[in-house]
Amino acid sequence: MQLRQNAFKDALRASRPQIGLWVGLADAYVTELLATSGFDWLGLDAEHAPNDPRSILAQLQAMAPYPVHAVVRTASGDATLIKQYLDIGAQTLLIPMVESAEQAQRVVAATRYPPAGIRGVGSALARASRWNQITDYLQRCAQETCVLVQVESAAGLSNLQAIASTEGVDGVFFGPADLAASMGLLGRTADQRVQDAIAQGIKTIRGAAKAAGVLSTDPTVARKYLALGARFVAVGVDTTLLVRAANDLRAAFMDAAVVSQSSVPDE
Repeated sequence: MQLRQNAFKDALRASRPQIGLWVGLADAYVTELLATSGFDWLGLDAEHAPNDPRSILAQLQAMAPYPVHAVVRTASGDATLIKQYLDIGAQTLLIPMVESAEQAQRVVAATRYPPAGIRGVGSALARASRWNQITDYLQRCAQETCVLVQVESAAGLSNLQAIASTEGVDGVFFGPADLAASMGLLGRTADQRVQDAIAQGIKTIRGAAKAAGVLSTDPTVARKYLALGARFVAVGVDTTLLVRAANDLRAAFMDAAVVSQSSVPDE
């Protein structure tokens, strides 16, 4: 068996924009449905959505037949969690709330086997190695592992240059909601100060020859990020899409409910 090539990582290295969708419904059937919709990547969220290694595993399996890449956001940078998600076959991890180069270095170390890092060797039990049927998995897996770190605080912004320059970090993703909160602008991701910080951050990351990423459900803002040089941009969230579609559909029939009620004859 051959180790699967990480096409997402290759695209970032080639500076090809990758358009993604955030997935938080934590259900393999939903994820498979979304895998057919043509996005370059799906962000499987195990930080804020009710996911764990078992539910992420089911979603990775559901996505496997389709030409879409899974970006798994872990709950934290805990080395044990990172090991588990790599072992079940995630090739790209997004680690939240990274605020220093030292923290970024620890994240990278958790994705590498010794002597380059601290990842525990359990490949005989791992889907990632196809249970040791990929004979050179231990030697080659780091080449196909994409490490993304999330900067979403004022502290992270102040250390962005060092974080982005960390060896083994492939990209830096901005979390606008937490970043806004850290700047004293809770719930105000559209504030110009937040937008300016992200724009400058994208420039800094590009200067470090790394890929910048961000999430925006506003098409105009998302296109602006792409024009500034962001290379992996999530342009929607599954929960938001479902809620909006359901609300719009119900609103379209509010008049029907009124007409129906008014047509009932008085007794």
